[in-house]
Amino acid sequence: MSAIKEQEKEVPQTEIGKLLSDTANAPFTTFPTVGEVIKGKVIAVGRNEVRIDLNGLAIGLIRGPELDPNAHLTAGEEVEATVIDLDNEFGELELSLKGADKKKSWEKLRELFTKNEPIPVKILEANKGGLLVRLEGITGFLPVSQLSPENYPRVSGGDKIQILEKLKELIGSQFDVKIIDVNEDAGKLIVSEKAVWECKQESVISKYKVGGIVEGDVTAVTDFGAFIRFDQNLEGLVHISEIAWQRIDHPRDVLKIGDHVRAEIINIEGSKIFLSMKKLIEDPWKSVSERFKVGQMITGKVIKINPFGLFVELDPDIHGLAHISELSNKPVKDVNEVARIGDEFEFRIVSIEPENHRLGLSLRSQKDEKEEAKA
Repeated sequence: MSAIKEQEKEVPQTEIGKLLSDTANAPFTTFPTVGEVIKGKVIAVGRNEVRIDLNGLAIGLIRGPELDPNAHLTAGEEVEATVIDLDNEFGELELSLKGADKKKSWEKLRELFTKNEPIPVKILEANKGGLLVRLEGITGFLPVSQLSPENYPRVSGGDKIQILEKLKELIGSQFDVKIIDVNEDAGKLIVSEKAVWECKQESVISKYKVGGIVEGDVTAVTDFGAFIRFDQNLEGLVHISEIAWQRIDHPRDVLKIGDHVRAEIINIEGSKIFLSMKKLIEDPWKSVSERFKVGQMITGKVIKINPFGLFVELDPDIHGLAHISELSNKPVKDVNEVARIGDEFEFRIVSIEPENHRLGLSLRSQKDEKEEAKA
């Protein structure tokens, strides 16, 4: 009997037994409990499961819905996980990444938000509203409005399909962004590339003042105006109303990408610079009263037809309006029945307003007008 007892004493302890008996070497002073957040090292990554070595004390299993789809784990990586079961069918601890890693991620994101420093992110997906990125395992959103001028999708007419195609071209690119909104409760993470760009441009923009003259190249032409790039990639917007003194239907009628132009700075709002090309040109309406007189007959070409009348070009700089009520002595129901674009008529000038850049024209017969007045 004593021999048997002696043999039992010589039986070596298991690794777990040693760790449990040696509190100095054990990774935990007590065995983990359900709900506890513990650290471990990834030892195997399967299709839908990950096994974690808990410093030799036990093996933990993370699987199925407890895996974070945004966490791309690799062998050897250290992770934090929450214990959800002490003994599954494999005799292992059942763990979850969802609680532990996400809590840690949101804490890190709040820290980054407070620091307000540029962070590199990779563009993963695109939708009509902007771009999706991933930061600290959390999916974030980069709205179109928060893109830098270089990456902003300038699409004629604001066509959403074309905008989406432009955004898709950015997938896979890496941008420097700043976090501008982080809300764990709402699961919202908003980042901005424009904020980084604005910070870089502050010192450059400060050199410019309203009234200053700049030269640059047209980088984009949209329905509402044209963008001019100058000095260290600064960009300014020339609104359609500031391109020329005469009325234009679309900026592309006057400008095209690559054109080199001069403009005056008329406003600066933060990182936004507004320009005017027409302010560098003598206003032709200042001398309009010297060139045209009320009652004068003049040949004009129809350049645009609207329901309320005809827009007429008298010369390259001066355009006038023949209101529908001035197209005939008889009531006109449809302006298109009177003229077509390109038609030329002999008009009579009925009003001149230089300060408002307006000139009124008429096709009505003066003889008929006098007869109507008598009647």
